[in-house]
Amino acid sequence: MGGNALAVTAVIVVIAALVIAVVAVVRLRGRRAIATPTQRATYEVLHTAGLAAEPLRSGLTTTTAGKAIGHLRNLVGCTTLVLTDQENVLAWDGPGSHHQEAVMRAARTAIETGRTNVLGASELECDHIDCPIRGAVVVPLIPEGAEGGTGRSGQNQPTKGAMVALSSETPAPGLLQVAIETGRWVSTQLALVELDSSRARLARAEVRALRAQISPHFIYNALSAIASFVRTNPELARELILEFAEFTRYSFRAHGEFTTLAEELRSIDRYLTIERARFGERLQVRLEIAPEVLPVSLPFLCLQPLVENAVRHGLSRKPGVGTVSIVARDAGAECHITIEDDGVGMDPEVLRRGATDDPGEGQHVGLSNVDERLRSVFGDEHGLVVETAPGAGAKISMRIPKFHPAVGRGSHD
Repeated sequence: MGGNALAVTAVIVVIAALVIAVVAVVRLRGRRAIATPTQRATYEVLHTAGLAAEPLRSGLTTTTAGKAIGHLRNLVGCTTLVLTDQENVLAWDGPGSHHQEAVMRAARTAIETGRTNVLGASELECDHIDCPIRGAVVVPLIPEGAEGGTGRSGQNQPTKGAMVALSSETPAPGLLQVAIETGRWVSTQLALVELDSSRARLARAEVRALRAQISPHFIYNALSAIASFVRTNPELARELILEFAEFTRYSFRAHGEFTTLAEELRSIDRYLTIERARFGERLQVRLEIAPEVLPVSLPFLCLQPLVENAVRHGLSRKPGVGTVSIVARDAGAECHITIEDDGVGMDPEVLRRGATDDPGEGQHVGLSNVDERLRSVFGDEHGLVVETAPGAGAKISMRIPKFHPAVGRGSHD
């Protein structure tokens, strides 16, 4: 019996220990999961705002307003929420849709004046006995940094629309403040859309500027070189025409803010083939390209203008033989690219000014264009690094991230 009693006691002790351990684990897990009311409220607000932000970053349309309005209504905590553009209701979430005409009339007033309006029951009268709507706060949606209220007939009206919070009672100060702040937040999301659109337009304008720079001198020189071979070497002239056609097709393509290093190098090879036909043995080319970096994405026409500048402004003025070197190395998370020539070089002071009175020195515009586009896409730390001096040639370096969110949003041809 004594042995059995000891065995039972031992079992009880083990079970008790296990229970204590389980309780301790549960308490620890519970402690990790516990959040203060403030933390919980903050999480809910940020999570809901994130859900509303995603569709709004595509602009204010019927589709995006419909996807965002439920989340916005939760943020404001009102009976009904309405989103409008300058002329029409885009989305309505909640009861009281029979007030649509009055709401749109109030929204237009807010859009025209750029001011928040508060409506009482007298301004939202209706004959529906069970209507829960007794007031509203009307907030104009003005992208941050813009001045609203230019009027519907104005030439430039930045106010995008209005957000209307309908309430089952006369709007209290709390609802007014929440509606105003939420309207400002929505306006900020719309401002980001405008910023993205402006950047895209700027990028396209900068590419057009580079194309304009390429077309006058290179096209004339290329066609002159091809014409010189038509009688003396028709086969070479034919090959050069095909290379020229492919070069121009790439340079003047209509779509794609980004390209790959491989595509850019192919275009550069066509350009250099035509230039070697002009310069003969005077132009030497050295390539050192790591195969691993060929798929790396970079802004369209990012390298080609730099190679053209090296040939046109660095080597064409140098007596005797000149060499342009293109090197692309794998550097972990980045691709390091250098374009170097042993030509006449340039004055660093002129380069720092970014402009010159000499019409023959237009390469500085091209360098600035490429530098600004690299910085706008990848950040200021990824601009061009130029090493040069008169008579010492020029070396231009850049660092291209292998993966970057901005490149992911862009398009390739």
